[in-house]
Amino acid sequence: MMKTIHSYWAYLVLVILIATVVNALIGLIKNRKFSDKDLRLGLFTLIFSHIQILIGVGWYFSSPYYNALKTDASNVMGDAATRLMAVEHPIMMILAVVFITIGWSRHKKKTEHAARFKTFVIFYGIGLLLILSKIPWNQWPIV
Repeated sequence: MMKTIHSYWAYLVLVILIATVVNALIGLIKNRKFSDKDLRLGLFTLIFSHIQILIGVGWYFSSPYYNALKTDASNVMGDAATRLMAVEHPIMMILAVVFITIGWSRHKKKTEHAARFKTFVIFYGIGLLLILSKIPWNQWPIV
């Protein structure tokens, strides 16, 4: 059940993260004021991504991939598909959420509207790229 929740929550995270990055890019290009809507979008992205990490960590430590890594790490590292799920995916997702968190923290210190949008574009954008690079597409449920 944890895996199912983790997989479907990932859709929500992706949708809101893409919306936040696109919104910030448009705000930067059009030289818009950073509004409460932009702030809330960034905050919801931060919250959704942190919930996803919590669900993912819960699933990871009860998954067969973690057990395989504990039992025979050299075998896991030798198989690309298992290594993706046991090592690469978790590390990249954690890094992605770290970048999103840094982006949230840094944007609050900016006083100019363009700088706030730019911070979201950079840090949330890096998070998005990291997530997209290590999603196990072949195991994702189709909605």
